[in-house]
Amino acid sequence: MSDGFLGPVVSSAHLASGSFAEISELEFGLTLANNAFQRWMVRAIAMAGYPELGALDVLVLHSVYHRERPKKLADICLVLNIEDTHTVNYAIKKLIKAGLVRDGRQGKEKTVAATEKGAKTCERYREIREGLLLRAVGELGLEPEQVSHAASLLRLMSGQYDQAARAATTY
Repeated sequence: MSDGFLGPVVSSAHLASGSFAEISELEFGLTLANNAFQRWMVRAIAMAGYPELGALDVLVLHSVYHRERPKKLADICLVLNIEDTHTVNYAIKKLIKAGLVRDGRQGKEKTVAATEKGAKTCERYREIREGLLLRAVGELGLEPEQVSHAASLLRLMSGQYDQAARAATTY
């Protein structure tokens, strides 16, 4: 094109050729961000001393440590929007084996809570995150409100994708 504008940056031009091409641009950004975020979590937890943990394991560990209260499997899955509970259950087993969480009971329900070792690992991860990620992001000059708005948009879009997935399942 003569104006120097090449159009939206997408990975699947055939999806961007329909209505609302910007959604394809958003999806490509989500793909890149998701892969980078997962890579970051794995590298950061390795720096904290656990190179054997994967991205889901890290998410589950932080979710379990959140507010320092025992969590039920169903609650962890709900908060993380994970439908496949056996993947979270497997992550919990890995975290128990590593000594980062312990299982327990709340009435009839099984729960999981962070151990002291797990809490220290989460705090070490936080320090690494502050030093390597947040400082660099701060240098971008983003306003906190911009980041909050982007997070809100992503949560809203997750609801749209969930609704579309339900609709696709009914066909």
